[in-house]
Amino acid sequence: MKTLATEFGHAMRKMRKHKGLSQDELALRAEIDRSYIGRIERAEANITLDMLYKIAEVLDCEPHELLPSRISLKG
Repeated sequence: MKTLATEFGHAMRKMRKHKGLSQDELALRAEIDRSYIGRIERAEANITLDMLYKIAEVLDCEPHELLPSRISLKG
């Protein structure tokens, strides 16, 4: 599962930077702690579906755009 969290974190960071947002700005707009944004991007935290949709809304993208394109259920 760490791979999924890593891929999600990279996609979120890439989208955040593409939108010109800092971690602080994203956290403020999503009304979540800035340190949590960093933990997500470093794959140190798993997120809920509610959080996925909240982050996607702030990033003005569809939630599926942040998810890995292929899911491997191995190990």
